[in-house]
Amino acid sequence: MNKAITDGLVFMPPPFSAGLGVWSSGDGTAGSDTYAGSANGAFVPADQNFTGCLEVVKTSATTRVRYMGQTPILPGCYLQVTVRVKAVSGALPAVRIAGLPVDQGVGALTGVPLETDATPLTAYGEVVTIRKIIGTGNRQGVDLVWTNADYAYIGLDLTGPNGGVVRIDDIEIEDVTGVFLRDMVGYVDVRDYGAVGDGVTNDYAAFEAADADANGRTVLVSAGTYFLGNHTTIQSEIDFAGGTVTMPDDKRLLLQRNYDYPTYLDAFGNEELAFRKAFQALLNYTDHDSLDLCGRRVALSGPMDLQAAEGSRKTFHVRRIIRNGLLEPAQGSDWTPTVVTAQASYDAASPYRLTNVANVGQIQVGSLVEGSGVGREIYVRAVDVAAAEVTLSQQLYDAEGTQTFTFTRFKYLLDFTGFDDVSLFGFADIDFNCAGQASGVILSTAGLCYRFRDCFFTRPADRGITSPGAGCRGMQIDRCQFLSNEQALTAPERTTVAINVSSNDAKIRDNRVVMFKYFAVMAGSGYIIANNHWFAGDTVSDGVRNNGLIFTSPNVCSTVVGNYIDTWGIEWTNEHDASPAIGQQFSFGGLTITGNFFVVNDGADWYRFITLKPYGPGHFINGLTICDNVFRAFSGYIDRVEMIDTTFADMNHAAHRNFTMRDNVFHGIREEVSNPLDVVHAQATPERVWTVGPFDGLPFGGRSFAVESLTTRGRVADAADEAVYDSPWIDPGYGAGGRQFRVVWKVDTTGSIRARVRIDEPL
Repeated sequence: MNKAITDGLVFMPPPFSAGLGVWSSGDGTAGSDTYAGSANGAFVPADQNFTGCLEVVKTSATTRVRYMGQTPILPGCYLQVTVRVKAVSGALPAVRIAGLPVDQGVGALTGVPLETDATPLTAYGEVVTIRKIIGTGNRQGVDLVWTNADYAYIGLDLTGPNGGVVRIDDIEIEDVTGVFLRDMVGYVDVRDYGAVGDGVTNDYAAFEAADADANGRTVLVSAGTYFLGNHTTIQSEIDFAGGTVTMPDDKRLLLQRNYDYPTYLDAFGNEELAFRKAFQALLNYTDHDSLDLCGRRVALSGPMDLQAAEGSRKTFHVRRIIRNGLLEPAQGSDWTPTVVTAQASYDAASPYRLTNVANVGQIQVGSLVEGSGVGREIYVRAVDVAAAEVTLSQQLYDAEGTQTFTFTRFKYLLDFTGFDDVSLFGFADIDFNCAGQASGVILSTAGLCYRFRDCFFTRPADRGITSPGAGCRGMQIDRCQFLSNEQALTAPERTTVAINVSSNDAKIRDNRVVMFKYFAVMAGSGYIIANNHWFAGDTVSDGVRNNGLIFTSPNVCSTVVGNYIDTWGIEWTNEHDASPAIGQQFSFGGLTITGNFFVVNDGADWYRFITLKPYGPGHFINGLTICDNVFRAFSGYIDRVEMIDTTFADMNHAAHRNFTMRDNVFHGIREEVSNPLDVVHAQATPERVWTVGPFDGLPFGGRSFAVESLTTRGRVADAADEAVYDSPWIDPGYGAGGRQFRVVWKVDTTGSIRARVRIDEPL
């Protein structure tokens, strides 16, 4: 690159033969003395070494020769000044390149060197060539660094003893930028704009100036460590060609043209710091909606507090995505969960609060709460140290009074709990490779529509995705894999949980989940659980099996459809209710379970696919559909597919409403159940009252609440074998547990009937 060629700039001064009126004996500025007609300078037209030269008699401590033209000094342009001199007589002086740099807006620059080291002349008649380079960038080989100069008055100085006579050949000034940069076309180097790269000097202004002047070219950050003490935005392409940057934690580097993780890694030279600064930029208007890790691996030395990484805000409600890479923990002790035990009091009148909490200052937001009467997957949503209170994500079913609770804070690769509210944040194609050391992601305590798509949660130590509050509202988890760290353990030994949801409207679709204690603990309502494959068996024959999908709200308003459910069934409770007995709330309803495949391998006779577990008395089914499913047991039989767990309470079987269980397929199941249930009864001896049942085929131990239809099968006759044409009346809910019904005729009769029996009152 040569500006004289590309831009038509003139750097070369005129020869001395053109006249000495443009050669100053002062600083070169307009009005300074010239060598034209001076007493100590003259043009020599013929010399054995030079074709015309300036002969100067040294008469002062510093005798100057300056070209009075304004030589342009441009960022990225480097000028080589060449001077050839010889001593003719008298004292031998020294020679140095010198000049006066000028900023048009300021005037003569101060604080910069104005001359190079001097070269002594040691013999008469010997031609000495002096070459020095001038430029704006502080790079190796540049002798005079004149950052911010617009032009300069350039020439030489004679120093040393007076009285000597020196002849000076025509001074040459050439563009030698190509010596420094392999190809200046398309690049602007931050050093050309004054960047020092010593890790201490604030190079922010140089970066901004280079970016402003790039005009479609790439900003080049050559070797060095550049301290940026201010928020820095680069709108151009940037290439960290051996150079790195350092910044205060609260300052942002926004790379708007090539915003991706590899560029931040080049910029900061440390993968964890690069990820932190890239995330900081993601939330601060990089003009990009996503951070692309470009398939790179990022090792984290400890949990990444994302709010601390961003540093300036507590809420964020704009769609952002992190995609295409792998996050994993580095070896170390920072992943060990923090466990605090503390005495606290609970009152069902304030169902989301623990009061008089000892050691409250040690309890962290996002801690799992365990204790007597505490349901599954309840977390600390907020801590008020001054009031000694802890806010819970869910209610406690039986914890009234004072007791000691355990608060366990798992350590997550990515931790959003420092934010008050985050919405519309997503992850796509990320492998959260927890390596048995870390958990995956913990959400903010409030928010909307987190999304995980095509991600892997590989071997989480404790949890995959945790919601400690309402941040999971509207969450979407699609096409992800959850691979347990406990696959070698038996089902009762497992402790890890793939997902918990504390609020409403989550969509969990097309995922594959392997051998956790629980697949998902769902504490709200409005869920779509569709087309997933979850399985959790072990090699123990007839061993204990956990349930995989746990609903903890009695009215879930949800659907479970099209899933493959292997040895890891569905459990439905109301354990997150401080008053679990039936009251004014809706009871167990609003759930459809349709089109699923339920399978179990080598299951015990007592294994069940669907379990209802009320934590208080009086509850009943009030809107449940279980249709078009396949239930299959391999390597043996199980007794039935459903049950009510009466550990805490049974259900009110006289109150069931709107329950349908039909059109299911049963293989390897001893008792096929249905509601309504079609039954056949044959009466061989004449009786006026036929007692029909009990019926093991009614689900959930239900009573014969209603007979919605009854037809005779052929002829019904009286004791004299005369045909009976009268219709009987039906007496349902008869016998022990109401599991029979009676058919009452006008006279003693024999014959056969088909009846359709229900455990509920259809609406």
